[in-house]
Amino acid sequence: MAKRSKRNSSRNSSSKSKSNAGSNGSLFDQVDDHLLTAIPLRQAAQARYLNYSLSVITSRALPDVRDGLKPVQRRILYTMSQQGLTASAKHRKCAKVVGDVMGNYHPHGDSSIYEALVRMAQPFSLRMPLIDGSGNFGSVDGDNAAAMRYTECRMTPIANEVLTDLATRTVAFKPNYDGSREEPVVLPSRVPNLLVNGATGIAVGMATNIPPHNLKEVCQALLKLLRDPEIKDYQLVANDAVRGPDFPTGGQIINTKDELRDIYSTGQGTVKLRGTATLKSKSRSSNVLKIDSIPYGVNKSALVERINELVYSGKFPLVIEARDLSTDEIRIDLVLKKDADENKVLAYLYKHTDFQKNFSVNLTCLVPTENPEVGRPERLGLKEVLWHFLHFRMSVLTKRLENELAGLERRIHILEGFALIFDALDQIIAIIRKSDGKADAAQKIMKRFPAAKGGLDEEQTDAILELKLYRLARLEINMILDELKDKRKRAREIKKLLSDDTKDYMASGRWQIIRGEIESLINDYNKDPRAKRQSSIETIAEEPEYTAEDFIVAEDCHVMVTKDGWVKRQKQIADPGKSRVRQGDKVLSCVAGNTRETIGLFSSLGVCYTVRMIDIPASTGFGEPIQKLFKLKDGERIVAVMSFDSRIIGDIREDPKKPDLCPETHAMAVTSNGFALRFGLASFVEPSTRNGRKFARVKAGAEVIDVAPVHGMEVILAVTANCRAMICSAEEVNYLSGAGKGVTLIRLSADDRVLGFKASTGDRDLLTVQTNRGAKKTISTAKYRVTSRGGRGNEIQKNGKIAEIITAPIEAPVTFEE
Repeated sequence: MAKRSKRNSSRNSSSKSKSNAGSNGSLFDQVDDHLLTAIPLRQAAQARYLNYSLSVITSRALPDVRDGLKPVQRRILYTMSQQGLTASAKHRKCAKVVGDVMGNYHPHGDSSIYEALVRMAQPFSLRMPLIDGSGNFGSVDGDNAAAMRYTECRMTPIANEVLTDLATRTVAFKPNYDGSREEPVVLPSRVPNLLVNGATGIAVGMATNIPPHNLKEVCQALLKLLRDPEIKDYQLVANDAVRGPDFPTGGQIINTKDELRDIYSTGQGTVKLRGTATLKSKSRSSNVLKIDSIPYGVNKSALVERINELVYSGKFPLVIEARDLSTDEIRIDLVLKKDADENKVLAYLYKHTDFQKNFSVNLTCLVPTENPEVGRPERLGLKEVLWHFLHFRMSVLTKRLENELAGLERRIHILEGFALIFDALDQIIAIIRKSDGKADAAQKIMKRFPAAKGGLDEEQTDAILELKLYRLARLEINMILDELKDKRKRAREIKKLLSDDTKDYMASGRWQIIRGEIESLINDYNKDPRAKRQSSIETIAEEPEYTAEDFIVAEDCHVMVTKDGWVKRQKQIADPGKSRVRQGDKVLSCVAGNTRETIGLFSSLGVCYTVRMIDIPASTGFGEPIQKLFKLKDGERIVAVMSFDSRIIGDIREDPKKPDLCPETHAMAVTSNGFALRFGLASFVEPSTRNGRKFARVKAGAEVIDVAPVHGMEVILAVTANCRAMICSAEEVNYLSGAGKGVTLIRLSADDRVLGFKASTGDRDLLTVQTNRGAKKTISTAKYRVTSRGGRGNEIQKNGKIAEIITAPIEAPVTFEE
């Protein structure tokens, strides 16, 4: 009973506290109201997703157009400035910086903060790094940075330019995540950091990818825009302004000037970037091609590994090996064969490796709105980015001058009080000596020199009472008067600057100050080794010609395909019947040819998949599934294989003037529903995509049972499951110039289907079959007559079914003599 009464009393006290919560309602009332309000799931999900999207866009992924920083980068630099980690300070543990950032401003994981800090210190990621790191901060080989307890950091000199006016409160501040302190909404950067260091980020429904640029070129573009505010975007892309992106890893930009102008005008486009290489030396046995720069963002060790992989697989025969000899600078030596053409080697690297890469430019960033804490995502052109930065500098300069003027006026007011009492020092001293304390002295002084009559106010009086006695010396009095004179002069200058609203940017005083700041950036960092342009911009008049045959070692080989869809390449297969296959599998075909030639794999769905023989995996085992090379559909299988080597297949060329005239060698396909067609092979010789090329249109439920090369003079034998055989001339089957369903070869009953066919040059014994009763029957032209196509064919056996067609053992393909 005691427990129950205690519980009831607690409930009563709880309800009483709720009733006394006030007009705004307590937390409990808000929760109860929320639970009682029915909200549609779609509406609730939409509202929460929009809030999440806004948070990601404005508070994580996109940089601000003014300082070019994301929130986490801004908070890192602000924390380092509070810790005094300037460029001249001693390095401090990164763990200390990350801990303060996470505890005070960025309530997320320490790993994400440290990754942002590491990137800001990497010279191969940023054009002008903002953090000077000590220790292992990763490498261009993709190595991770050491743990933050082992690394140290401080700001670089250019980072001081980003924070230089922060102490004078020239930008807006906002409360941090828990309201315990304030943080800047944006840093008062003097550096056009958005373009200089670029940015990469993926938000919700949008992304940004801004390439790095040269500091001097961006500053020259700013000056050019100040001289002519009506200048066009394309005029800013010039030799005396922004020539194009400037990547920290160097490389060669091969876009034309018109392409670059279009990119900077629209804020999006593709920059084509490739590494650079020179022929280092020549010897009797080999040459060396020296790679001294790679595209931005490419993993150097992965590039070297990829090149060696191509070399060792035989796909890059012009190169002996790739050696990574890099130190602080990139150096990769490609050892070439004696007769190798370096232009062909470069052409292969551009096509098959990351030695050439596209950089997708997307100048999306946050632009300021009426609410200083929330930016609006927008894709800008080059002129718009520069214009936003200049007006941001104007707002920072104006705020700095206003703050300086306010400080001057406060100091002038105090100095005017000093100047007023210098002629009445004896009276002031006498009043102070007769007073009972500071407050009494202040009251008597203000009464003796009332403010209403141009005397002293409370602030001036307090300053006089705090004045040290030595300042009453004649020399000190003169110094105070001189200070007052200088302060008044500086105040007049600032007022003149602030009142100057002229539209002439060349004559405006404040714009002249901004111009001077930009010019000082150029002068201060012109001698910095990193200020020199790293990426060259060249228009390639003639691209190195790439021919696949130049990189294939010409040698004869054999390709074997099994019925279950496994394929392999070997230099020679003496007996296909003894070759290794998976349990229950059989050899479908074994063809010969040169590694530079192609083979065609014909599927049951009427698709031809073509591949070069060199691209078939070499193996002495089971081989590889064909699905690794091509994209076969469910239930699709390979039914025939042909080598397109002219020594094997013969002449398959078509007459372009007579496309309907069949070439000397072409192909015939037969489907399970009794249709047949002849078609050319010339269009299938070139390697196909993973989806292949259509050669026949097969009706639903039917499939291609076989494809064979023909010359048009053969006898065609088709055998059905219900013991019927059609023997007709190949010429009766129409030749099609494109994919089609063909013509009727044999008319089938509803429960019948074609099992197989053979194209013969007139041999008497065409095919041997086995019935379901175990009997073997040989179909011969001596016993069965040749008829016209389209009929029901010859009856092999009155009753029973054909169980299988007995195929002859697959013989080893022919070998070629050198």
